[in-house]
Amino acid sequence: MTNSASPTKGTATTSLDGDSEASIARVALPVPLNRLFDYLAAPGTTVPAPGTRVVVPFGHSQRVGIVVEQTCRSLLPTTRLKSIQRVLDSAPILNAELLSSTLWAAQYWLAPPGEALASALPQTLRQARPLPQRGQASYRLSVAGRKALATGQRRGHTRALLERLAAAAVPAAQLYRQQPAWRDAARRLLGAGLLERCLEESPEPQRHPQPGPALHPAQQQAVATVAASLGTFQSFLLEGVTGSGKTEVYLQLAAEVLRQGRQVLVLVPEIGLSAQTVARFEQRLGIRVPILHSGLADGARARAWLQAASGAATVLLGTRSAVFAPLPKAGLIIVDEEHDTSYKQQEGFRYHARDLALVRAQALNVPIVLGSATPSLESLANVQRGRYQRLALRKRANARPPPKVEIIDLRRYFARDGISAPLLAALQQTFNRGEQALVFRNRRGYAPIFLCGQCGWHAECQQCSRPLTLHEQPHHLQCHHCGAQLPVPAQCPTCASANLRAQGHGTERLEAALAEHFPSIPLLRVDRASTPSRMAMQALEIRLPAEGPALLIGTQMLAKGHDLPRLTLVAISSLDEGLYSIDFRAQERMAQLVVQVAGRSGRANHPGRVLLQTHHPDHPLLSRLLQGGYPATAAELLEERRITHLPPYTQHALLRARAGTESRLQAFLDAAHAALPAHPGIEVAGPMPAPIPRLRGMQRGQLLLEAESRARLHQVLAAWVPILETLAPKHRIRWSLDVDPVDLY
Repeated sequence: MTNSASPTKGTATTSLDGDSEASIARVALPVPLNRLFDYLAAPGTTVPAPGTRVVVPFGHSQRVGIVVEQTCRSLLPTTRLKSIQRVLDSAPILNAELLSSTLWAAQYWLAPPGEALASALPQTLRQARPLPQRGQASYRLSVAGRKALATGQRRGHTRALLERLAAAAVPAAQLYRQQPAWRDAARRLLGAGLLERCLEESPEPQRHPQPGPALHPAQQQAVATVAASLGTFQSFLLEGVTGSGKTEVYLQLAAEVLRQGRQVLVLVPEIGLSAQTVARFEQRLGIRVPILHSGLADGARARAWLQAASGAATVLLGTRSAVFAPLPKAGLIIVDEEHDTSYKQQEGFRYHARDLALVRAQALNVPIVLGSATPSLESLANVQRGRYQRLALRKRANARPPPKVEIIDLRRYFARDGISAPLLAALQQTFNRGEQALVFRNRRGYAPIFLCGQCGWHAECQQCSRPLTLHEQPHHLQCHHCGAQLPVPAQCPTCASANLRAQGHGTERLEAALAEHFPSIPLLRVDRASTPSRMAMQALEIRLPAEGPALLIGTQMLAKGHDLPRLTLVAISSLDEGLYSIDFRAQERMAQLVVQVAGRSGRANHPGRVLLQTHHPDHPLLSRLLQGGYPATAAELLEERRITHLPPYTQHALLRARAGTESRLQAFLDAAHAALPAHPGIEVAGPMPAPIPRLRGMQRGQLLLEAESRARLHQVLAAWVPILETLAPKHRIRWSLDVDPVDLY
């Protein structure tokens, strides 16, 4: 094996004498090295085709890699090259387009090619095993399970699962839809020997497409425009107010693509949205829609991926990683809630699924639809540049009026536990009408600050130098950055005073206070603490009462696309934290959050109402939102970005570094800055501390590079990365480069 960097002047290359056919495989391995490795074909065999998985020796171990190229030349003498030990696939598992697009992504986001290609495969397919057997992963009762069901030994979710499997084996994909929290129950039953896993070649059930509602003129225009571009690459921004029927546009377009015998890929930002969206697609189109997301078991993800690869999955829906689904018969790509930052991978291979979806659509020569009520400023700038065609849905479907938005001035009204008197009155009126309400607070826990009223001490994480959050269920202090937990002290550790206070409010405090005010109203809190299961959000509508009043309290988990038809009142308990921030994107995200949360109200037959609590009712952002809505707000923010030379009018790359000591961190950042290749048009900010300067016991700092030219920035980064790779071991540092970062943290 050898580094397969392209030969340069003065570098000797070797080839197999007298052999005009490729006899060397250039292989990408899942290692943190920005290079490929050369291997000989196994004796008596030919070099596997690009996209094929192979097992190769690597050091003292074996690795599964992907063949990227066939060649007859290497930088090392062929006598020093090792041979491929085993070929896992009879045909390439990655087709040419997916292989090329993933390698482009690795180059653009500066990831080692082997790690990027590994990300394109489900975990099961990264291992030295044959492809999974055909059939759906299913579960059935064992003999002991039937006895347990007959004797009534189990209760709750485990009992419900036993009853669901009483008649026959049920595929896992079907269980996700029928009983979203089934996995925990299945683990307990499998451990007790009451269930068995199996693979079932179950025939596809007879399904009949369901007719949809009549489209309003703007929807008709959007469908007709995109449909006319099928078979060619074109980028569309479907900008529709919340409740305007964007999903209906997706469904109509998907139906047209299926009539042409092609595939549709639908991306959603969160697992919690997948079940609701899949149910609508399956009901309307009359087909089974496989899902790809991290909440699935490894085998189920692999089978869904392989269904897409074979073309059997005509519609595939998934979260960020589903952008790597193979699409041999591609017809259309849809990215719902395209503005959502969840599409950006924040660790390892830092790709952006929306942007990679655009690259793939161009490579596949198919149209792509980016949908949102609050498009990102990047997408709006691309509309201005003529790269995207905007399709606007300005009114809600079925002529529903937009919700009425009101501001509660907290300078006039005291908010006890985050709840003002006008908010309490509005909630009472909503419940009296038999309707449902949502109180939004994007901060979990009981209180974000726990302090001493005598000396000012406050509880702080020793690993992160950040305040600890007080939780009451159970009673403890917790760091929301590293997860550290501590008992709540009975007295101040500094002055021994018992005058300890919880300052501020989170969702737990709202829940306790509102339960006291409305003891007879069903109340459901939705945040990462109360809804830890990845699949639990899919049961949200099931957990709400079918009729009558109810109260939801939650974080941004509730802000993303959920259709809650009985919800008429939405209140945001505090806007203030998002109005003032060091992050230049804060106002864009606050505007998006307000509009998205507000859009949950009044989506059915009753008008909606939105209450915004703030100490700053005259803030320019709120004035713009109330007077001109999101389009006017986004237009002003775009102009501010243009004047101040910020993205999307410039390009950013962020070097993040962390070390055990401040001195090692600073020495590395200074050396990295000094080694940065000189280039006109590149501006550097830093070295500087990260906004969270200490995290998990490590000191953190960064350098920010800014350029007007994307090509110029990448030219500098390509020369800089090898230097950083040599500097890091000397300073015992961990570092990463984030191209197009979505935040500076």
